[in-house]
Amino acid sequence: MASNWDSLDQEQRDAVEANVALYERVRPALKRVTRDVLLTLRDMLNDAEVTPLFVTGRTKTVESFREKISRTDDPLEPGGPRLLKFPDPFRTLNDMVGIRVITKLPAENAAVANIIKRQRQLFDCRGDREKDIGSIESGTYGYSSRHLILRTIQNEAVKEYQHVFNPEMPANGSYFFECQIRTVFAHAWSEIEHDIRFKAEDPRAWTPHFDRQFTATAAMLETVESAFADLHERYEEVRGYWDLEGEGGSPLTPNRVRDVWRTLLPHVDRKVDDDWGWAAELLAAHGLTKTVELAGLLSANRITEVRKALDHRYSPGPDRLLDDLLLWQYGTGHIDLTAEAPDVVPHPRRDSLQRRLKQIERYRQTAL
Repeated sequence: MASNWDSLDQEQRDAVEANVALYERVRPALKRVTRDVLLTLRDMLNDAEVTPLFVTGRTKTVESFREKISRTDDPLEPGGPRLLKFPDPFRTLNDMVGIRVITKLPAENAAVANIIKRQRQLFDCRGDREKDIGSIESGTYGYSSRHLILRTIQNEAVKEYQHVFNPEMPANGSYFFECQIRTVFAHAWSEIEHDIRFKAEDPRAWTPHFDRQFTATAAMLETVESAFADLHERYEEVRGYWDLEGEGGSPLTPNRVRDVWRTLLPHVDRKVDDDWGWAAELLAAHGLTKTVELAGLLSANRITEVRKALDHRYSPGPDRLLDDLLLWQYGTGHIDLTAEAPDVVPHPRRDSLQRRLKQIERYRQTAL
């Protein structure tokens, strides 16, 4: 397996090996730092308004550390030797301790980042960037991730690590580490991509088709995430309809009836105009004046029963379906409240409602 190490000259290898030996010595103490910040973040997020799926952490392995600090940059002058990219890794690397916070929805990434950044008595945020910004602006696809560079403050586990690293230096408890926040979809994509692109046992095992597949799957995952975000937003809106202290208590104006209907029954919107006044009047006739009452009326099971009972030849629009639902619910009471008086001639609405009510009654008898 080819590695960055293979391209180093002897002087560079000696420098890398010296840092690797130091890392091997201090890594047990660094693992305790990882555990400490991991548990701190878990406790912090367990009590937060946004709860991630899980929070995990790792201390970079010795092998991964060696490979990373063996990377080189272009020479300063043409023809000169390549230079180590990280000649002083303990000062410049921030990912020896890495934390990952895995969320369900993209909007939760920002919420989690803000929660962490507010804990200034524990962590000082020294870097914050969104991994997907470059791909969005270039019109390409990658995985979306929020990367925070955090510094611990007066951390006891860090002080112990610093004492192991150099007993002669005062331990201040400050240590930089990386915290990545990403959705579960982005996490799965990036893990698979990293294994194939960067951890492949044989780098020759590659084809451009892999790039195409990674791009295609990133695009599909972005679409799926967007769909789930829309679904969650609609769920929160519908849940509010049942809250009498909130949206559920809102009065049923014509516009409100329209909005609730289009949220709950977006597939039933065959209106020739945008006038929902008659629908509001029908509801008000039965004393239905609050959003929660309309949400209760528009039960999916009730709508299914009404459709079976009346066996519409044409799919009904909102006005007709609402009329039928009220007829199903209130029977002759709906006719008396919303149709012409019995002694008025002609009375086409009364005739229509009575005919439909008979269909409903026959259906109920056969359904017993």
